[in-house]
Amino acid sequence: MKRTQIQLEEPVWEVLRARSFQERRSIAEIIREMVRTQVSAKRNRKLRLEDFTFIGSGRSRGKGAGSIAERHDEEFADSIV
Repeated sequence: MKRTQIQLEEPVWEVLRARSFQERRSIAEIIREMVRTQVSAKRNRKLRLEDFTFIGSGRSRGKGAGSIAERHDEEFADSIV
């Protein structure tokens, strides 16, 4: 096992903390499980053109463009609950 350090926004931390308490598991254990699940899911499928939606994502267009980038941690927190 390798050691690493990450920084989390407050909303994400609070969601993980609550889940950790409810499941009586460490936050590190929950994060490792989430990463392991994502890595194995992506490893077991073929890449498609739709997988590369990040191409050109640095350009903001239209009304409200960039709001996801500004609120990505809240969106992530909502997706893991």
